[in-house]
Amino acid sequence: MYVCLCHGITDSQIESAIDNGAHSMKQISQELSVGSQCGKCCQCTKKVLSSKLMQISEAQPAAA
Repeated sequence: MYVCLCHGITDSQIESAIDNGAHSMKQISQELSVGSQCGKCCQCTKKVLSSKLMQISEAQPAAA
């Protein structure tokens, strides 16, 4: 699904950036330019970020 129409960025691209180490809105914006034009994509980008980080944290083994 397209998240940022101004730059043609999809949720898959955002998730890929997170997998490659972007773990904040600022880092995603620097890498993909989301939120740098009209800003309407920021809320959806934050939801994708939050969801993906939750998946990553749930996949890690619990500390003993």
